[in-house]
Amino acid sequence: MKALRLLSACLTLTACATSNKTSTVDAPGAAAPSSVKLYAIDCGHVQATDFGSMADDGSMSGVGGEGINPCYLIRHPKGDLLWDTGFSESIADMPGGLRPQGAPMRFEVPKKLTTQLGELGLVPADIDYLSFSHMHFDHAGNANLFASAKWIVDADEYAAAFSETARRRGEIPHYSALEHVKPMLIEGDGAHDVFGDGTVTIHQAPGHTPGHTVLLLKTAKSGAVLLTGDLWPLRESRERKLVPIYNSDREQTIASMIRVEALAKDSNARVIRQHVLEDFAALPAFPAPLE
Repeated sequence: MKALRLLSACLTLTACATSNKTSTVDAPGAAAPSSVKLYAIDCGHVQATDFGSMADDGSMSGVGGEGINPCYLIRHPKGDLLWDTGFSESIADMPGGLRPQGAPMRFEVPKKLTTQLGELGLVPADIDYLSFSHMHFDHAGNANLFASAKWIVDADEYAAAFSETARRRGEIPHYSALEHVKPMLIEGDGAHDVFGDGTVTIHQAPGHTPGHTVLLLKTAKSGAVLLTGDLWPLRESRERKLVPIYNSDREQTIASMIRVEALAKDSNARVIRQHVLEDFAALPAFPAPLE
């Protein structure tokens, strides 16, 4: 019951707008090492009877559908990065999945994240770097398992995640193990270069949450891939510039959409709308990587 209340509360996460920042590291345009690999991991499914909250113009009211909730493992010669951790593994043990109180949705986890990492010979302690598009429960549900990794997080997202508002809403338990971890804060407006060679960069795209980010990955064989978190949570979101009603800042969201579209064009990147089934299904089926 506690899990139900927690996950239900997280559905309505909102926060204040992002503060102004100064620039930090810009990602260099180095060539992609041939050994950089992207693994797309199924970390949960969602079935909804009403996606109305996903569009503040009312256009999705009464419209249902299905979505995917992925995690992504990036393997690089300098270490492994886990991007988003999906729904809590505890849902895998719930017959019929989880139906959050008051929400027109059902969540399922067909296979635990730790089990899938095990197929690659990995345990949570093996993950070197941890980062999230944002700290909502469906993206950070297993964060506590990876507290030994170096956590890379936008400074505004970090502040919102441990704010009094988040504490009152009961949002912190699914990532509470990170509260006393010293993070690597992204404090400027420039891209954060994870491995120092331009192959994996984190870019700010606030609006869904105060410090929402996207990840640009450059592979040797398949080119650039852009993982966009909840910038466009539905297949309709990108084309119609739909903004969820619970986003922290509408104006920032639209500005981020424009900025990320430019990033995708400039890098000739394949855009992955994170919760859209066909985008996920078009990636190699785990445990095969995109190289």
